[in-house]
Amino acid sequence: MPRYEFRCRACGDTFEVNRPMSEAAAPATCPSGHGDTVKLLSTVAVTGRGGPTAGASGGGGGGCCGGGCGC
Repeated sequence: MPRYEFRCRACGDTFEVNRPMSEAAAPATCPSGHGDTVKLLSTVAVTGRGGPTAGASGGGGGGCCGGGCGC
């Protein structure tokens, strides 16, 4: 289930809410009970190595694409 990050405009608290994507736009109440919140734009970082088809050379020293571009 996706996790959405919110910030309360009243107290400044930042908190997370787990909810289905179908409810992503629904308002959230902060843990202190304030209703004036805003959903924050969150970034996602995906790390790790791909399988044998990752990168043109199949090996390499890492970098931004696993070594396939020679970076």
